[in-house]
Amino acid sequence: RVEDGLAERGLRRSREARERAAAELDVIERKRLSGYFVAVAGITDMIREMGVRCAIRGSGAGSLVTYLIGIGEVNPLEHGLLMERFLSEGRIGLPDIDVDVESARRLDCYRAIFDRYGESRVACVSMMENYRARSAIRDVAGAMGLPPHEIDAIAKAFPHIRARQITASLRDLPELRESRLGEAGLERVFRLAEKLDGLPRHIALHPCGVLVGNAGLRDRTPVERSLLGFPMSQFDKDDVEEAGLLKLDVLGVRMQSALAYALGEIKRVDGVTVELDAQSGDDPDTRYVPHDDRETYDMICAGRTLGCFQIESPGQRELVAKLEPRTLHDLIVDISLFRPGPVNSDMVTPYLEARHGWRKPFYPHERLREALKETHGVVVFHEQVLKIIEVMTGRDLSFAETLRRTLGTPEGRERVRNHFVPLARANGFGDEEVERAWQVLDAFGGFGFCKAHAAAFALPTYQSAWLKRHHAAAFFAGVLTHEPGMYPPRVIIDEARQCGVRILPLDINKSDKDWRVERLGPRVRVRVDPARLEGADRPRRTFKAGAFRAREIGEGYALRVPFSAVKGVSEAEVERMVAGRPYTSLADFWDRARPSRPTMERIVQVGGLDAVHGLRPGAGERWRPGELTRRDLIAQVGTLERASSIGVQAGPRRSRRYAPARPPESHRPAAAQLPLGFTEHVTPGELPEMTEAEMVEAELEILGMDISRHVISFHDELLDALGVTRARDLLGPRNGAEVLVAGVKVATQTPAIRSGQRIIFATLDDSTGPIDLTFFESVQGRCAATVFGSWLLLVRGAVRRTGARAVSIRALDCWNLADLDALWRARGLDAVRAELDRPPADQGPVGGRAIEYANGFRLSPYADLGPAVTDPPRRLWHASPGSSGPTAA
Repeated sequence: RVEDGLAERGLRRSREARERAAAELDVIERKRLSGYFVAVAGITDMIREMGVRCAIRGSGAGSLVTYLIGIGEVNPLEHGLLMERFLSEGRIGLPDIDVDVESARRLDCYRAIFDRYGESRVACVSMMENYRARSAIRDVAGAMGLPPHEIDAIAKAFPHIRARQITASLRDLPELRESRLGEAGLERVFRLAEKLDGLPRHIALHPCGVLVGNAGLRDRTPVERSLLGFPMSQFDKDDVEEAGLLKLDVLGVRMQSALAYALGEIKRVDGVTVELDAQSGDDPDTRYVPHDDRETYDMICAGRTLGCFQIESPGQRELVAKLEPRTLHDLIVDISLFRPGPVNSDMVTPYLEARHGWRKPFYPHERLREALKETHGVVVFHEQVLKIIEVMTGRDLSFAETLRRTLGTPEGRERVRNHFVPLARANGFGDEEVERAWQVLDAFGGFGFCKAHAAAFALPTYQSAWLKRHHAAAFFAGVLTHEPGMYPPRVIIDEARQCGVRILPLDINKSDKDWRVERLGPRVRVRVDPARLEGADRPRRTFKAGAFRAREIGEGYALRVPFSAVKGVSEAEVERMVAGRPYTSLADFWDRARPSRPTMERIVQVGGLDAVHGLRPGAGERWRPGELTRRDLIAQVGTLERASSIGVQAGPRRSRRYAPARPPESHRPAAAQLPLGFTEHVTPGELPEMTEAEMVEAELEILGMDISRHVISFHDELLDALGVTRARDLLGPRNGAEVLVAGVKVATQTPAIRSGQRIIFATLDDSTGPIDLTFFESVQGRCAATVFGSWLLLVRGAVRRTGARAVSIRALDCWNLADLDALWRARGLDAVRAELDRPPADQGPVGGRAIEYANGFRLSPYADLGPAVTDPPRRLWHASPGSSGPTAA
């Protein structure tokens, strides 16, 4: 397979590739792992044959063998990746190849693996869910008989912290002090919940781990059935490694599903086949994706990366605007820098200064220039640490990897120094040179990032950005359908609008199960990349502020709201609605689609039947005698239900990802029949039409997004009177200028920073773009409760320029915009201004002792310690694990 791979990848005549492949194969054979690599290659081949997108991640991407036998698509020779970071002669433990697949098809991949190898040879890995603050409070309060709605409100008020921090957080966090939960007679609940800290709650299926063994696998691990019916080892991932079992991680990645969906929409709407994983080809009917597309990098440099893999968070949008990536390698560096280690060890600033020529690169020794020149003298990657040790000590990369793995602790660094210094001196380096090299290793060696991992991430990052730039509507359709990122759908919809894509309302004759692209003009078949028509001889331009115009990239296309966006709708109902199209009236839809009454009423409320019945809600008078209104249709739903011979109930809600088998036809409910002459009649115009405010309120409640009008527009008059600056105008004020901004809260995060302080990042959406806010500890005493407990915010802050087209706001104070709007309507603008000028009532500083590490770094006990992106719930904003919930209850 390696020989075939050399030919297929165009490397047969490459001496470097042949020597590297031979060396890797030698290590693999000596470790008796060839069967494992062949098995993994067989699994990835099978997954791709199923039509599922599949990509490698992690240090396995550094192996040339994994590239040649088709496991991954990242060429390690092209990016300077090292096999030793993944597998080496001196490494203790087994290799762990991670494979990303479409999240919507992950369980299909599991079933295929079990079908191929049999349940006696394959098992999933388990994980133990331990008690943390929220789960401990829920279980203790439930056992003590508290009402469910109170339990929910109390638990959600706390950030995702350790259970033992419950009482301390009530003292330390301003938002919890203001909530007075500590005075609500819950001391016994909190005391008992703290005692559950870290104890096992239940065992669960690991999100990606799969054991691949032989017929004796079950003799080496106990196996039980998971909730989904898969054989599951009772060992967790650490137990599995200690037991010497080979594990393959098959991780469901939502972005891979989003990319696959976007490609399908491009083919359906435009008749164009896009080959994301090929940079060039001979098929004139296929559009290929080169990795040097200027328009894509222009968009990234402008910070317009909402929805893109890995680079959509506020911090990443700021970093890409500063870094201004122009190559895939630049994206690899960007992804590597935006990690807790590099951020906390301050690798970002020296790299950016050297990259843009503001300071000279520093090399500890001239012989280290080759290892460090790609990052301008800053150690960013683990692979660079290996090369430094190899050059300085004269030992091989396997030895270097052994030392690198020991750099993470003070004791380990001392042991490494005791090996490194004598070997470097013996290799001909002077004391001063050795000391400079050691200072670099000591400062950065334990905090770099695996370049192979970043390279594997950079590919889908670039692919998602390319799709957004060249097929924006299809890209947004994929993102909205599979929700791969941190932002809720309403934020993606607003970004789509700003990119020129129209958002069309729910329509029973045009909506589908998922988000669909609709072309607003005639189809034009694209055979040539327009960007290539300018001529290959022209020099590549550099990015200029203002050169990228977002509104142009999605013009001519629209997105249609799907049936699945309706709150409470079941999969069975969606299937009937789609299958029964077209419909001629409300009665026809009720008769053939057979929705439940609540679902039917919700569809009417959000305008699903406006086109069929020619309704014009929100425009003109509310009372319209003789003219049908939405409220008339809602009333008719009641008459239809009463007239039905069989009351139709909504089927059980089923997950789109874990749908059980369809029941046989004989067990399905019969269609509800309407008598031809039912007696009740609703007179058109008998009930008032919905106002624009009522329409948006219904959309937010039922769809989780504002389709007909942005919710902030209802406050435009007040915001204009106060002189609020819009997101699109924030480039105008000078750096440090004080401004008022307002918008809908779409995200909060509390990341770890090197100072050990707690910091809150928040993002607002004001319909013209995102506004990124930073709340430092100095203002959290008066702001934290409002930030976490309110949805509409007005913020006073200072402008902070972070790049040519990037601005953030350092918050000084904030208010609940809904409260200010009510005050304005009741008492006028002067009362609002007086409220803004009133000295704030400070709730005191953030408490809690920072966690101090031996290397000098400090960490807030209330920072985000887990992954910031979880499965997006049906809500209107994203909250990271360190974000508290509303505390008004």
